Amino acid sequence: MRRTVMAGLALSLLAGACSSDEPPASTGPTATSQIVAVPATSDLFAGDPQRVSFGLVRNDNKLISFGDAEVTFSFVGTAAEPTEPQPGPEATATFVPTYGTPDRNGGPAVTSPNEGRGVYQADDVTFDQPGFWTAEVTVVVQGMGTQTAEATVPVLDAPQIPAPGDRAKPTENLTLDSKGVPQGAIDSRAATTGEIPDPELHEWTIARAIAEGRPALVLFATPVFCVSRFCGPVTDMVQELAARYGDRAVFIHVEIWKDYQEQVLNEAATEWLQTPSGDLTEPWLYLIGDDGVILDRWASMWSESDVEAALDELPRMTN
Repeated sequence: MRRTVMAGLALSLLAGACSSDEPPASTGPTATSQIVAVPATSDLFAGDPQRVSFGLVRNDNKLISFGDAEVTFSFVGTAAEPTEPQPGPEATATFVPTYGTPDRNGGPAVTSPNEGRGVYQADDVTFDQPGFWTAEVTVVVQGMGTQTAEATVPVLDAPQIPAPGDRAKPTENLTLDSKGVPQGAIDSRAATTGEIPDPELHEWTIARAIAEGRPALVLFATPVFCVSRFCGPVTDMVQELAARYGDRAVFIHVEIWKDYQEQVLNEAATEWLQTPSGDLTEPWLYLIGDDGVILDRWASMWSESDVEAALDELPRMTN
């Protein structure tokens, strides 16, 4: 049976995946800090600018939300050859709330998951070598003052799943026209509602979009069974984008599970997201150009404005 790992914010805690030769993903609160930083981005690799996200959690399981945080990365070697920390990139990480969270002015604050669930995202972070990198996250929190937490992230020499610049896999994902499969395998929400709530996201296969030279925004997510609880909101976001950008791209949702009870994954999900170790992380969002090349990808949680900007750069389709 394939092993599936869901990465993201589970209730008020973030769950990540690491193998036995990796260091812990986060450090606990210290005498000078009351927060934990937990990575929310997987498949980081050296050489190209990427988005790197963290969830910030208090020791009472409440969240730190809104505003900005400062992140400083340091290279600490490999499992075989650890080294003294070597200074690396620095970045400002901006809070990205789950889709539908009301706007809120002001800086970082303590919230419950219902008030402000999301991640702090640093853009254009480039790691110059593979290995382990420590991120020191500093945030000034209302009522708590300056808090600092560290998390260690593995950085590979190359991505393990499709990345920008790669040719998209011509996948025959399940659609409304698929025969002999339960509706829940097309969209997990159908298993509880009896119908697929967003049919416009289940009309195209990735293979057809590539063959017809159409850009595609492809979401891999399981709205019902998502550990992170990000999948439902991001699916709603993509559905809303489809209503506004239907002249720029086709929009596709790929359900992760063919049969959740039997732990059977959809082949389309494994074809794109399963790593050589057998792990699979979700949700992921991919933007594929009309030439079949991946233009961008987003992991775990993403800003609607980021995706809008990428769609705005696409020419309008003529038919």
